[in-house]
Amino acid sequence: MNDIWNWELAWEALPTLLVGFFTVTLLVTVVSTAIAAILGLVIAIARRSAPKPIAAVIRFVIDFIRMTPIVVQLLFAYYAFTNIDPLTIGIAVFGIHYSTYMAEVYRAGIESVPKGQWEATTALSMSRRRTWVAVIIPQAVRATVPALGNYAISMFKDTPFLLSIGVVEMVQAGLVFGGNHFKYIEAITLAGIIFLLASYPTSLLICRLEKRLAFRN
Repeated sequence: MNDIWNWELAWEALPTLLVGFFTVTLLVTVVSTAIAAILGLVIAIARRSAPKPIAAVIRFVIDFIRMTPIVVQLLFAYYAFTNIDPLTIGIAVFGIHYSTYMAEVYRAGIESVPKGQWEATTALSMSRRRTWVAVIIPQAVRATVPALGNYAISMFKDTPFLLSIGVVEMVQAGLVFGGNHFKYIEAITLAGIIFLLASYPTSLLICRLEKRLAFRN
């Protein structure tokens, strides 16, 4: 059994993995999700409100980012901005990349707002800003929270791509530990378990939230 799995080595690897998880993996996920959620909403509103030529440019940029692998984007930013810390680059790239997906979610949410709501704001002579802030955005965001949560989980699971630019997140920390001890199975297995323990409860919470919002609707 020790030839396959060494419990002593596993317990030794655990603190290293947890440090990588909390200081990089979780940090990147939380900050990048916040960036993606805010930027995605801005993009969705801009795409709907802008003149057709500008909206077409926004759509092209969104499609370009979505159809380009995030690893390529990480490497491009890493070599293009050599004076910026790799962790900062990773956070920015993840935030921008996933903002394009969230923008599409927001767009669907905005389009799901009944036409009568738009007409009511016009009848009440509400300003464009107040219409968005007080009427449209709250309804659109409420309808899209579950989908946004799913993208946050996807981002969480994509953080190992940070190793392509030398950021020592949890998986990279496991690889380094395995290399130092000439045995990888314990560290990589534990990294997978930590991903599961973190993402599965979040997934259940999102499902529960989705049902609750659907019930209220």
